[in-house]
Amino acid sequence: MKLTRNILIALFLGLITGIGFNLFAPGAFEIVDRIVFNPMGTLFINAITMLVVPLVLFSIILGTAGVSDPKKLGRIGGKTVSFYLVTTAIALTIGLSLAFLIQPGAGGGFETDAANYEANEAPPIMETLINIIPQNPIEAMADGEMLQIIAFAVLIGFALARLGDKTKGILRLVEQGNEIMMYLVKLVMYLAPLGAFALIASAIGELGLSALQAMLLYMGAVILALLVHAVITYGSVLKFIAKRNPIEFARKFVPAMVVAFSTSSSSAALPVSMRVAQQDLRVSKPVSSFVQPLGSTINMDGTAIMQAVATVFIAQVYAVSLSFGDLLTVILTATLASIGTAGVPGVGMIMLAMVLTSVGLPVEGIALVLGVDRLLDMLRTAVNITGDATCAVMVSESEANHEDDEEKMTEAS
Repeated sequence: MKLTRNILIALFLGLITGIGFNLFAPGAFEIVDRIVFNPMGTLFINAITMLVVPLVLFSIILGTAGVSDPKKLGRIGGKTVSFYLVTTAIALTIGLSLAFLIQPGAGGGFETDAANYEANEAPPIMETLINIIPQNPIEAMADGEMLQIIAFAVLIGFALARLGDKTKGILRLVEQGNEIMMYLVKLVMYLAPLGAFALIASAIGELGLSALQAMLLYMGAVILALLVHAVITYGSVLKFIAKRNPIEFARKFVPAMVVAFSTSSSSAALPVSMRVAQQDLRVSKPVSSFVQPLGSTINMDGTAIMQAVATVFIAQVYAVSLSFGDLLTVILTATLASIGTAGVPGVGMIMLAMVLTSVGLPVEGIALVLGVDRLLDMLRTAVNITGDATCAVMVSESEANHEDDEEKMTEAS
């Protein structure tokens, strides 16, 4: 709780500092940002990103080895992927509904002639699926290709589970490696207040209040949709399916959400998210080790909300009417793209470009929302990792209930 308090205080101070520099000393901000804020923020991000690949490798190997039954592993995987796809579709529906209700682009006054954006092309879904199996796992780890690392770790974990005592030395080594990574996460978290302060001050100082005012309705629609999705969708899953108290969940998960907010990276927040899930939310290590790394790669509910609101916003700015069929196309395209474009740099904008193209809207409209995307990216990343942790809690409770039922049936027979 002391760490959580310090991080929240640092977050508030960073916000005030960024606004203060932007209003009263914009010239000095560039110097302070280059000498203080940017190095401090980069140091924190580098320190925590350094742990991601070895932590994912060790934890998924352990998680898969701990689930020695292939049927159980398939059951956990099925629940996880189903949860991510369903909640992404729900997030898109919420985003579209609130965007039509608020109508952020209907007021006019947006300059579209100068709007220009060059969209990167997303790889085909089939290519992404084929590339899940790495040709060179060492290269995949060096490049941070998370889907390939996950696939390689699952195969090693499955082999360790099947070989049993023959490889118990290697399994013990992996367990010790995982303990080392978790300890290093604890050490890095002492830097979290400084990192949060520097990253927020830099982001707010660079963004400026003029950009915020011009895009107020758009930002409001995105933020409201993120809040509704987090409270209603995730809260309902926790309350009615996992039988957990959503308020207690949120209180314990705050440190991970703040790290995600500060870094704008689900992968960077993953070590903290897993530590909180396992130690504070009582999620079993095998489930957490499998569900959360996978979620940090393919679960993008917050990003989906941004795409839904941005699509309606751009359509309204360009005075293009979207039909019901177009809305269904947005939901289907964005849901499938959340997996198809996993691991691609700038994935949010690539997915948005795909969605806009699918309904005939100009991709150049992305330039209208780029100005405030840095701040919204911070918020949607916090929602993304909250969804990962919610899924982990739900699957963990579901598996515990399943094992209890199996024990009762065995005793009865």
